Amino acid sequence: MTSRGFLNQCTDLEKLGKISKEKPIRAYIGFDSTAPSLHVGSLMQIMVLRLLQKYGHQPIVLLGGGTTLIGDPSGKDSTRKILKHKDIKKNISSIKKIFEKLLPSKNKKTKPIFVDNYNWLGKLKYIDFLRDVGKHFTINKMLTFDSVKLRLDREQSLSYMEFNYMILQAYDFYQLFKEHSCILQMGGSDQWGNIVNGVELIRRILQKESFGLTTPLITLSSGAKMGKTEKGAVWLDKKMFSPYDYWQFWRNTADEDVNKFLKYFTEIETDKLSNRINNEKDINKLKILLANEATTIMHGSKAAKDSEQTAKTTFVQGGIGKNIPEKKISKDSISKGINIIDLIFQNNLSNSKSEARRILKNKGIKINDKVIEDDKKIVGINEFEGKDYIKLSVGKKNHLKVTIT
Repeated sequence: MTSRGFLNQCTDLEKLGKISKEKPIRAYIGFDSTAPSLHVGSLMQIMVLRLLQKYGHQPIVLLGGGTTLIGDPSGKDSTRKILKHKDIKKNISSIKKIFEKLLPSKNKKTKPIFVDNYNWLGKLKYIDFLRDVGKHFTINKMLTFDSVKLRLDREQSLSYMEFNYMILQAYDFYQLFKEHSCILQMGGSDQWGNIVNGVELIRRILQKESFGLTTPLITLSSGAKMGKTEKGAVWLDKKMFSPYDYWQFWRNTADEDVNKFLKYFTEIETDKLSNRINNEKDINKLKILLANEATTIMHGSKAAKDSEQTAKTTFVQGGIGKNIPEKKISKDSISKGINIIDLIFQNNLSNSKSEARRILKNKGIKINDKVIEDDKKIVGINEFEGKDYIKLSVGKKNHLKVTIT
């Protein structure tokens, strides 16, 4: 983990290392199910579980059917939207499919264990819970954790419901320790306080030792949040974010972030990777390597190869690759004509119409590789020149195949 830069903090790294060398262990990471898919911000945690499994240990994936009903306040400026239990169950079912693809299950000793914390949190008797578990937590200490302190320092409201989140997460670890002999909880560095609470709770109630480990929070050289693009979140489910767009996300990594991301998000052996980084003078080749490796892990090698070829056809050769995003428009709509700015904005190729106009003024909008300079231009049937599609380009990175149906 250290060689790939995954390690941030550990409650007792030396002892955990000794135990994990002597016998296989079970470790868990929790994922709240606020959407039908996780996004790329959760990918480092998934890579850690894959690494754990690779070395003969068994990962436990906790999908928070219970805690999602409340919402983790860590790193949040405001209370999350409250979801209905039935919607959370649907999200869990969808997210589980992603993990089933990423964590092999052929080996019985290392196959992932999936748990939903609603199974125990939903049965809690509140008074008993306060007496048996709540007594081990002091308000003084809870107020010092970043998830609480930052919200209060900014004078942003923190509901009593959210305040309880850290206790429930600690209780999750306690339950998994009892039921599955899980000795390690992992998570991002913003989870450190919550994880330590779980270690403490196990020690206080069971007089047993457990461990906590965190990975560094990913920061981009630009200061932007990991996994945000002009098109929104970079989802791991291909129904919500296409393999081609996923490939492009990694291909467009900033120069300063490439080496770090190759360690985090590929599984190339570290010695080989260091050699490749040190000897490769063309940063774009490293970006393509990152895009291919990351896309292969998530969507398979064929999707990675197809995406690379689509990018080559679209960007280098000026054509339209087969995996380029497509928008189908009725013949009636095209016959009536669509304003170029409306066409761009309606298809999420810009964040606003004013942004689209700004790109146009900078000669960044093209139809079939021809620059468009008039923001009042109407895109009509004549643009198709006898074909059933056109290529609409916005800036250097966004291309769309507009097809008449």
